[in-house]
Amino acid sequence: MRRISFVLAAIGLCLTPTLQAAPPRPSATPAKPLPATVRVVLTTSMGPVMLELERAKAPITVANFLRYIDQRRFDGILFHRASKVPGLPDRGFIQGGTTDPKRVLPPIAHEPTTKTGLAHIDGAISMARLAPGTARADFIITLGPLPYLDANPAGTGDNQGNAVFGRVVEGMEVIKAIHAAPRSPTAGVGPMKGELLTPPVKILTARRAPIVPPPAPQP
Repeated sequence: MRRISFVLAAIGLCLTPTLQAAPPRPSATPAKPLPATVRVVLTTSMGPVMLELERAKAPITVANFLRYIDQRRFDGILFHRASKVPGLPDRGFIQGGTTDPKRVLPPIAHEPTTKTGLAHIDGAISMARLAPGTARADFIITLGPLPYLDANPAGTGDNQGNAVFGRVVEGMEVIKAIHAAPRSPTAGVGPMKGELLTPPVKILTARRAPIVPPPAPQP
């Protein structure tokens, strides 16, 4: 019995280095980096609009917008406002979104244009807000360049502007039609008075656009 115990112990000692020298398991495949931009489609009651969102430049704002889309929180909301630049009726912005407590998510950190390098060019989409860091679900789409909405470090007071995070790449004619739709001359308060659409324009669905693979190279 002593001999058997000794042999078993010897076998165990011989196996131990082999187990220690076993090669490590291969690590998991690293995740692929996310594309710099992502496209989404807002299908409105007046037609579809495709947006290209700048995920690499405005990651916080784009992630917030995509949460609303992926969770279907934008389905059925409204474009409710059309603001026009005095003397330039074709320039301004339309505003959409919701304040429904069942739909809105927590506010997000502000990403000013001085940080992202983006600007309120024609067709830009940015977040509507009160103080910096209060943006939730309301957003605007511009018609014509509106530099007064960009951050202005030389300005006084709240000079942080609105957070641009993308632009319209298809369907600008729909944006123009919404901007030209009838407005109530009396509804609204403060800067929104006379700018509320009657009736508002519904966003039927908001979805990520299908990814179209590039064409195969010709032989």
